Amino acid sequence: MEYISTRGSAPTLDFEGVTLAGLATDGGLYLPSEWPRFSEAEIRDLRGKPYHELAATVMRPFVKGSLTDDELDAMCAAVYGDFGHAAVTPLVQLNEQHWLLELFHGPTLAFKDVALQMLGHLFETFLARREQRMMIVGATSGDTGSAAINAVANRDNVEIVMLHPKGRVSDVQRRQMTTVRAANVYNLAIDGSFDDAQAHVKCMFRDPNVTGALKLGAVNSINWARLMAQVVYYFYSALQLGAPERKVAYSVPTGNFGDVFAGYVAARMGLPIERLIVATNVNDILYRALSDGDYSAGGVTPTITPSMDIQVSSNFERLLFDCGGRDGAALAEQMGAFEASKAMRLTNAQAQGASALFTSIRADQDETAQALAWAYRETSQIIDPHTGVGLHASIVAGDTGLIAKDVPIITLATAHPAKFPDAVERAVGVRPALPQRVGDLFGREEHFTEISGDYEAARNFVLQNAADA
Repeated sequence: MEYISTRGSAPTLDFEGVTLAGLATDGGLYLPSEWPRFSEAEIRDLRGKPYHELAATVMRPFVKGSLTDDELDAMCAAVYGDFGHAAVTPLVQLNEQHWLLELFHGPTLAFKDVALQMLGHLFETFLARREQRMMIVGATSGDTGSAAINAVANRDNVEIVMLHPKGRVSDVQRRQMTTVRAANVYNLAIDGSFDDAQAHVKCMFRDPNVTGALKLGAVNSINWARLMAQVVYYFYSALQLGAPERKVAYSVPTGNFGDVFAGYVAARMGLPIERLIVATNVNDILYRALSDGDYSAGGVTPTITPSMDIQVSSNFERLLFDCGGRDGAALAEQMGAFEASKAMRLTNAQAQGASALFTSIRADQDETAQALAWAYRETSQIIDPHTGVGLHASIVAGDTGLIAKDVPIITLATAHPAKFPDAVERAVGVRPALPQRVGDLFGREEHFTEISGDYEAARNFVLQNAADA
């Protein structure tokens, strides 16, 4: 399998290459040169497979040439044999139409574990093969950081520096990063927003002072390998509800567009998805882009759903590329103008291509809290606020007829409610407890460094600590 950049001028790489590269050298994101596709019969044959076997089958076309079948099978068995639920990503029925897909049974209680545990194994395998060391630099709005740190802590040949916006992640999210005691882990709390942190990471990949001194790696969903692993749970859930004979819709709470783009990839591979609902909070750049073509960034408003407090959604570039005719030069010009002005209109081809599968629904904080209350009152389910944004969108889509009543709607439950206990308690009157396996989190000592919001501060920290490693 060959991979190309959305901006057209970076070298074509194989799967091993894109996993270790993260961001393309031209500032773009890597995608397969063509989408693998399963027939209806092949999808039907996936029914009943345990998660790790299904994962290996879905990922196999993407890793061809970089991992043998035996290597991939062993890796999937190792990764998905260590989750807190035997089903890995179990489905829970709420009523006749609505379902939850629980993605929080990994070690850090968030959907990011499903992919990042895989990515940790891939890094270790490929770096050992090349006899190289890597400095991973990442930005997090909450869950990516802890999942990435957990995945690579104490692994050979790799260090990780994770940037998070100071005071804008929950206490649980922060502690899951800052209490990890490993010599290869560094946490930075920056004086700024997630968008600032993410911009710093992208700048480092284009900064010759950094790339000339270090082998950089990415764990954010700009890394194709991470996004690939998220495709699996769309197949896993749809098969349980009747695919390929029956279509399924998904409501996905999203900020950086990676989780919902994985659904788009599943559809391109042949999974019969009726619609992908992009559920946003008041930081609604994706809602505006998909509703009327206005992809313009505003200020970031802090909310009870901090992982979605984003105004620049990196993975949206992948959709614009695929829907816009895969013209890398044209997209490079379009994205360059956006990076300069923070404003952009989708082209007709991009808007029409996106509308064929995507719809967006926005939830404010009251609507989010109401969705949490509905889930607890009507189904006895306690959900986190991000899942609440998705459930609000799911209910609206069903009630308004956007999704027909005979089409099941699966809301992706992206985090355990105990990661956001204050918001949950305000909405439902019950304070969720951390699962026993992480119950001592608040008794552990924290370690992190506060820095200014300037790019130079982040860059200098990375260079200094890489030199010390």
